[in-house]
Amino acid sequence: MSLWLWTFWTYSFLGYLLERGYAIATHADRQARKCFLLLPMCPVYGLGALAVLALPESLSGSFWSLALWGGLAATAVEYAVHVLYDRLLGVRFWDYSQVRWNLRGRVCLPFSLAWSLLVAAGLPVIQAAIAPALAAVPPTATYAALLVFTADTVVSLQLLRRAGDPAVLSLGNLRAA
Repeated sequence: MSLWLWTFWTYSFLGYLLERGYAIATHADRQARKCFLLLPMCPVYGLGALAVLALPESLSGSFWSLALWGGLAATAVEYAVHVLYDRLLGVRFWDYSQVRWNLRGRVCLPFSLAWSLLVAAGLPVIQAAIAPALAAVPPTATYAALLVFTADTVVSLQLLRRAGDPAVLSLGNLRAA
């Protein structure tokens, strides 16, 4: 269980870095957070990675098979997380409605294709590099990290429910509050 938690947290952090890099590279006018945590983590990436890693070997054995099934798994997770954010919190962290070939603004073909290639090209390499280190994390560190993650989740959810806007999680808005 500890390995799955650290895998989730690691990919959530890497996803946060990817989001920040994408926002900087595209000169996004609104560089809003794409996740519900105060910590620099995007859980949708962690959940997506876990879904892909849970695929049977028969579906993930080759580059193209992993691209297809991994991309579909990541896209399904992205859709489900968007629905949960929308229905449970009344918040939309991303909206692809202006992107061609989108499904209710929750997912879109261009990003699904990007996830497919990213999963097939990056996940096996990254996972091979980090798995030994994550497996070696002592249980006390896992419990401490779980406590921090849980506290962040509770506080973030309360802030989002109260404000109804993901901007409440930005550092500038937290300082003003």
